[in-house]
Amino acid sequence: MGLVSEVDDTAAPTVLLVDNNPMSTHRLANLFKAKNFNVVICEDGDQAVDDYIRIDPELVLLSLDLPSLDGHLAALEMREHGGEERVVFIAPRRMASLARDAAYSAGAVAWLEKPVSAEGLASVWSRVLGPIPEAPGLEDLDSLYPNRIQVEADEGPLLPLPATLPLPLPDVTLLPDLPTVVPAVHATSKPKKGKKRLFLMAAIGLVAVGVGYAYQQGMLPV
Repeated sequence: MGLVSEVDDTAAPTVLLVDNNPMSTHRLANLFKAKNFNVVICEDGDQAVDDYIRIDPELVLLSLDLPSLDGHLAALEMREHGGEERVVFIAPRRMASLARDAAYSAGAVAWLEKPVSAEGLASVWSRVLGPIPEAPGLEDLDSLYPNRIQVEADEGPLLPLPATLPLPLPDVTLLPDLPTVVPAVHATSKPKKGKKRLFLMAAIGLVAVGVGYAYQQGMLPV
């Protein structure tokens, strides 16, 4: 929140002075205290928009060269919010062309050259009190400031959430039927009974052949 300087009249209008130059804000504060204004001072462009919405001042004096958010974009944010506040840009002479363009874009009532004097303020005072121009730059605000966070209108309280939320079932894809795989028989597996019988019969046959051969050769007695 910026520095607030109050006057004795509680019904006095409020001016928001936005500049990061303490000498400039001190000079402006004295000028507007003399005009019976409540004075709020801010040094940051982004904070100035928040102060503008919170305070709802009648007048804003806004420097173009500000930290976090330059004065032109800050003024467009203020105008987008609405209201009957009047914006006056303040800028050094070297930024005169930029100040005139920003004043047209944001619908400012006037711009003042720094350092602002009582004579300079008096020269534009009738325009300050006059009608508020349109702000054609609002149509280009999103392209000028693409990363800004827009504040949506309050649409009422949110509906209460249930105590437990049903979780969605996963999308399970069934696999096709696969052929049955018969495990291979390892060498260490025990042979079946049929194989045992074949082995035994082969062994008996070999013994019989051997005996017959020996008998024919006379190796065995008759």
